[in-house]
Amino acid sequence: MIQFLLNQALKTEHALDPNMTVLNYLREHLHKTGTKEGCASGDCGACTVVIGELSTDDHGQDHLNYRSLNACLTFVASLHGKQLISVEDLKHQGQLHSVQRAMVDCHGSQCGFCTPGFVMSLFALQKNSDEADSAKEKHAQAHEALAGNLCRCTGYRPIFAAAEQACGQRQPDQFDEHKAQTITRLRAIKPVQTAELSGGDRRCLVPLTVADLADLYDAYPQARLLAGGTDLALEVTQLHRTLPVMIYVGNVADMKKIEHYDDRIEIGAATALTDCYEALSNEYPDFGQLLHRFASLQIRNQGTLGGNIANASPIGDSPPLLIALGAKIVLRKGTQSRTLALEDYFIDYRVTARQESEFIEKIIVPKADASQAFRAYKVSKRLDDDISAVCAAFRVQVDNGVVIEARMAFGGMAAIPKRAAHCEQVLIGQPWTQATVERACAALEQDFTPLSDFRASKEYRLLSAQNLLRKYFIELQTPHIETRVTAYV
Repeated sequence: MIQFLLNQALKTEHALDPNMTVLNYLREHLHKTGTKEGCASGDCGACTVVIGELSTDDHGQDHLNYRSLNACLTFVASLHGKQLISVEDLKHQGQLHSVQRAMVDCHGSQCGFCTPGFVMSLFALQKNSDEADSAKEKHAQAHEALAGNLCRCTGYRPIFAAAEQACGQRQPDQFDEHKAQTITRLRAIKPVQTAELSGGDRRCLVPLTVADLADLYDAYPQARLLAGGTDLALEVTQLHRTLPVMIYVGNVADMKKIEHYDDRIEIGAATALTDCYEALSNEYPDFGQLLHRFASLQIRNQGTLGGNIANASPIGDSPPLLIALGAKIVLRKGTQSRTLALEDYFIDYRVTARQESEFIEKIIVPKADASQAFRAYKVSKRLDDDISAVCAAFRVQVDNGVVIEARMAFGGMAAIPKRAAHCEQVLIGQPWTQATVERACAALEQDFTPLSDFRASKEYRLLSAQNLLRKYFIELQTPHIETRVTAYV
C-alpha cells in the first residue's frame, strides 16, 4: 500500500492501477475536476498541482517544501509519504486564497480553462518567495514559475500582475496555520520499508535504499525505473501503453544526495534538476543558465539528472554539457558498481552501455578549473519550455596562446550526444586564433551529418553548430559580452 496526505486528509491506497496519473486520480477517482488536462505531456501547465515534502536541514530540523508538478506526468505511487494539494484545497472557510483573489482582482482569468494551473503555480511561487527579494528578482521568479503555464487567451500581463500582488502582499493562510500539524503527519507516514501499489497485473515497487533497489531490479529486470516520470509517463499518456512493472526510485534517499569533494561533485541519479541547480551553477554558471531553460519549472521539480541521461535522447540538454566537462557515471548492478565516462554510455539512438538490471546510481562532475573556459549554448525556437534544435558545450584550455586541451560536445547533431572528435583534433596544439577556429568549424562537417526534422533542417543545424563555436571564440576574446545560452529563432 501507499500513504499520503490529500491536503490534510490521510489517504491509504491498497489496490490502484500504478499506471494511473495523479491527474486521473484526482478527476476520475476523487471527482476533483478543478485540475485540467490540456496536453497530457507536461507542456501547458493546466494540470499543475503542488506537492509538499519533508526535508531535514543540517541541524536535524524538518522543513516543509512545496513544489509545483505536472499531474499528467506524475504516477500515483510517487505520492507515497508526501502531501498533495490541488486547486480545490486553496479556498478556506468560504474565502478565496490570496492567490485566487489576486487573479480575480487583476482580471487574470479569461476562458478559465488554464486558470487552476496558473493558480497552483502562483501558490507554489508565493510559498517559496522571499519578501526581501527586489522587485526585479520577484519578476524573474514569477517569469520562471509561470513559464510552464500556457494561456491561449494571451492574458499574461494581468497574470503577472496577480503574481506581483500575491507575492508582494503575502498573507498567512491555512497552510501556514497547519504547518506544524502537516509536518507531524508527514513524519507519521514517513516510509520505513519497501512499499507496493498494485492493481490487476500491474505493480509499482517503492524501495528506500540503493541495496533494495538493486535487489528488486535483479528480481524484475523487465521493470521500468521511474524517477521523475516526465519521459516515461508519455508512454502511458501519449502512446497509450501499459507498464506492467515499475520501480519508483524517488524515495531512495542516497540517490537524491549532492556531495561535494575537493575535485568533484557527486550527484545522486534521482536528484531533481531543481536541486542540481545551485551545485552546478556555482561551479559552472552556464550550466545554471541552461537549467533555467530546461523545460519548465514543473518539469525541473520532477525530472532528474539521472533520468535525463538514462533515456538516451539525442536532444537531452544535460548530456552535452556533462560530456564536455568530462563527467562520469556510476552504474550499479546488484552489489557491483562500475564507473564509466559519460561519453561512453551512449552507443546508438536510445542504445546505451547499460546492462540488464543495471542502473545509474550517481553522476560525478569534475570541479571547475580556472584554466579551462566552459561555455554552453542552446538553440531553440522559444526561449522558455522548448526542446533544443542544437545544444553545444565547449571547454578549451589555452596555454601561451596554444590550445592544449579541447572538449566539445553537441546534442541534436547525431543519434546520440557526441563529442566533435575531428574538430577537437584540429584545435589541439594549434594557436587559438580565428584562422584555427575556422578550420575547426570546417571539421565539424566530418563529425556530424545531422538530420532535418520539424525543429530544424540539417543545414541549419550544421551552420548553427559552426556559429556557436565562433561565438565561443569571440566570447573568450571579449569576456565582458554576456550573450550565452541564447535562443535563436
